[in-house]
Amino acid sequence: MANDLAVTEPSTTPVGTRQWWHDAVVYQVYFRSFADSDGDGIGDLPGIRSRLPYLVDLGVDALWITPFYASPMADGGYDVADYRAVDPTAGTLDDAAELIREAHRLDLRVIVDIVPNHTSDAHRWFVEALAAPPNSPARARYHFRPGRGAGGEQPPNDWESVFGGPAWTRLPDGDWYLHLFAPEQPDLNWDLPEVREEFLDILRFWLDLGVDGFRVDVAHGLIKADGLPDVGHDDHVRLLGAAPLPFFDQDGVHEVYRGWREVLDSYDGPRIAVAEAWTPSAERTARYLEPDELHQAFNFHYLLAGWSAQALRTVIDDTLTSMAPLGASATWVLANHDVTRTATRLGDGPEGLRRARAAAMLMLALPGSAYVYQGEELGLPEVLDLPEESLQDPTWERSGHTDRGRDGCRVPLPWSTEGDSLGFSPADSAVSWLPQPAGWAELSVAAQETDPHSTLELYRQALRVRREHPALGAGEAVEWAAAPADVLRLLRRDAATGRAVTVVANLGDHSVRLPGLHTVLLASGRYGVDGDDLLLPPDTTVWWEC
Repeated sequence: MANDLAVTEPSTTPVGTRQWWHDAVVYQVYFRSFADSDGDGIGDLPGIRSRLPYLVDLGVDALWITPFYASPMADGGYDVADYRAVDPTAGTLDDAAELIREAHRLDLRVIVDIVPNHTSDAHRWFVEALAAPPNSPARARYHFRPGRGAGGEQPPNDWESVFGGPAWTRLPDGDWYLHLFAPEQPDLNWDLPEVREEFLDILRFWLDLGVDGFRVDVAHGLIKADGLPDVGHDDHVRLLGAAPLPFFDQDGVHEVYRGWREVLDSYDGPRIAVAEAWTPSAERTARYLEPDELHQAFNFHYLLAGWSAQALRTVIDDTLTSMAPLGASATWVLANHDVTRTATRLGDGPEGLRRARAAAMLMLALPGSAYVYQGEELGLPEVLDLPEESLQDPTWERSGHTDRGRDGCRVPLPWSTEGDSLGFSPADSAVSWLPQPAGWAELSVAAQETDPHSTLELYRQALRVRREHPALGAGEAVEWAAAPADVLRLLRRDAATGRAVTVVANLGDHSVRLPGLHTVLLASGRYGVDGDDLLLPPDTTVWWEC
């Protein structure tokens, strides 16, 4: 790592024009696993509403709720049958409206998921398509193709499903239809004007209900390359976000989002959209953030960087450099409902938790917005030993029971130290839809909120300092300072007040000595003092005033 002082420029957006999302901390709610109000073992909208004070106390600015639309739940709600209706397991449309009103009363903004790449196979459009003949207008809304081979018995191309197996399913009449995910999730044909108009109307429906924005699922997948060409080799999942693919990140998606931006800008608010866009580079991600397109895009390159000072610095520099010409804010994320929890991904047992705490403090010190997945503030680990009979992720079946899928990061939250579901469901109610492991009582909200050294308390303090200190949040430039090879040391400075925060993250195996007097604002773990020097242990991040 370079040891000279370096500056990575921030967004060029003037301070006076910054909007709420530029430095917002957004809390992701996986609705099935957050809070259950009616005792059926599945989280719901009234449950979320009942826990909004918890999010206020935590210190976040907004919540993003995963899809709660009418759905057969073949993929946890990402298979939508009706985009304008609430699934009965989640509640009612009135519950959604009341949740939005209550969140706004508490100064929380609400972002909802929109799933435009595919529908459920139970959606009325696909039901009509199945009942219609090949080459009919009803089938034109999706990607139907004849098969290859003398009898059409081979799929139209070599595309693979993200969940395993081929991305094509054949109908009895010989036609094949495309599904980049599960067979129950047929891909829409976004070359068709009718599809584009339908989703503009869906956006308006939820904006009229009061939502503050949308998280766009598979934002990179809407447009496919002309002719649906072969990839040319297998194991496509390995290439997601790493190499160009004919079914992801095609240039045509940007025309779609320019139309969406016009709708968003027509409402008071402002209202925003954040892209889930797996792209090969920070530069490709930045294309979604042109001034007439979307407002944010998840920084998956940061999530995938691993526990390496050099790798993290490279991603931070690339991200800020890519955002600056657009006047866009960076968006940082460590976890979500699709990836292994941070406390497990970064190590085993206590090591993983130490690193997760240090990683959170590093992320929250970076300029821009941050997204926090539910349970990360509790330091929850991935549940690796869920009983096979409880697994519900479609990857489990599609992989022939070789990939356990994503259920391990979706286990319902523990709220209390007692009860069969640790406060997730009302007392004496059904067991939760995924079982909580033994030992999670000590990780519950009730257990941690009385412990000043808990991960929950660390998050609360970090978000408070971030909110109150002028050098954090949107802030100013990142200035890199000299540091050992396994250490990141950066400075956040506020030009208006002259106040600054130094952030040091020790990602190495040995303690480091930081000379000079320091007014420590917060540390992710214990540290030592030797005279005027600070001794920072491995896997620890510290913020100090300078």
